[in-house]
Amino acid sequence: MSTQTLAKDKVPLGQKAAFGAGHLVLNLLPGALGVFMFFLLTVFGMDPFQAGILGGLPRIFDAITDPVMGFISDNTSSKYGRRRPYIFVGAILSAIFFILLWQMDETNSPSFNFWYFLIFSLIFLVGNTMFATPLVGLGFEMTTDYNERTKLMAFSQTVGLIAWVIVPWFWPMIPNVDLFDSQAIGIRTLALYVGIGCLILGILPAIFCRGIDTGNMEDRKKLTLKSIFSNLKDLVASIGDAIKNKPFMKLCGATFLVFNGFQIVASFSFFIIVFYLFNGDYGATGTWPAWFSSISAVISAIVVIPIVSWMATKWGKKNAFIVATALSIVGYALKWWTFTPDNPWLMFLPIPLISFGLGSLFTLMMSMTADVCDLDELKNGMPRKEGTFGALYWWVVKLGQGLALVFGGLVLQLIGFDGGQAMQTEETLVSLRIADIVFPVVTAGLAILVMWKYSLSEERAKEIKEKLEARRGKL
Repeated sequence: MSTQTLAKDKVPLGQKAAFGAGHLVLNLLPGALGVFMFFLLTVFGMDPFQAGILGGLPRIFDAITDPVMGFISDNTSSKYGRRRPYIFVGAILSAIFFILLWQMDETNSPSFNFWYFLIFSLIFLVGNTMFATPLVGLGFEMTTDYNERTKLMAFSQTVGLIAWVIVPWFWPMIPNVDLFDSQAIGIRTLALYVGIGCLILGILPAIFCRGIDTGNMEDRKKLTLKSIFSNLKDLVASIGDAIKNKPFMKLCGATFLVFNGFQIVASFSFFIIVFYLFNGDYGATGTWPAWFSSISAVISAIVVIPIVSWMATKWGKKNAFIVATALSIVGYALKWWTFTPDNPWLMFLPIPLISFGLGSLFTLMMSMTADVCDLDELKNGMPRKEGTFGALYWWVVKLGQGLALVFGGLVLQLIGFDGGQAMQTEETLVSLRIADIVFPVVTAGLAILVMWKYSLSEERAKEIKEKLEARRGKL
């Protein structure tokens, strides 16, 4: 039975709003990046292989820098806290270099634009990692209460979803001649607006959010050039502690399955709308795909996340995840009947059920990862490793996302889909619709199995909290 959250453990609304603003940035930057990168082929003259390199190499770089940044922020000693200085500087760098990243000139040679984009991508990712990894870690330590953690993550995810209401509309805006003289100008202009917005929103968590008091935190590593090799050893040890943490690995496994089952078929709905519902007519398709994506985000924000937060408080986080994921399976299955050329409006009917999948995922998993950090402190002592756990969790997400993009393309090739053709064969469309349902249903079902015996209940989490407070006092 859930107990009442004490006043001292509640996160003030202003801090929740600031933390949510940070999550809006976390979603808006990669969302805009994903849309803009499509135009590397059509506007900036790059071939598919070059575009693939620009999509893959930065992900590998990101996978290396995330755990390093997590370790650094875990062991930082500052009068402003462990995370906030990095969030402040990282937000500024991310915004500036995102803007510069997209100031390419379409008249430059494809080779020049390739190297320009690659170099600025790597610089941008340094700033983005400096911002994102400490921000995630800060969220884990803003409250020690089991249920308040879920409320905090629910609030931040709701605000973050605003990005996915905005981003789909970049697709029809960029080629709109009434808005921009050319697509290149559209991209450069939108990148400027996105960057300025992210700069303003990104510094808010650094200014207003508060984590635990780290003044008396023991066993932090010294971060100096002389200690770099011993730091690498400690980093590997921290990663090893996380990998040995069974509840954490279950969270990573379930996230990998649910998120990347969705990612594999993320583009399939767009293709089904264009080629099945509207028979390959892009003019008739119009803004239907943008509305589909935006309404999905809105329903997740205002309907799904509040319900999931309530379920987690009443039934526990694991049970809330299982119920929400099961509902998403029903929603995916309904797409077979609701995606029909006879009535395109029916495509919106399964959205509320489908939205329970991703809408619940990060709200619950981020809250449970905070609980896992308590368990790690109980087993392995100080310093607390919110940054390391957060970095590893998102490393799994990013790795899976990269694999899903590759696998999704392979599936399209195997079923005979040809995006260059205005019409697809009936066999291809049937296979596309089946794949659009089967992959997320199967991965969601496997995720439920992974989480079935997850052991960190509310009672266990509170028991751990009491032991930690008895050991080191209340941070």
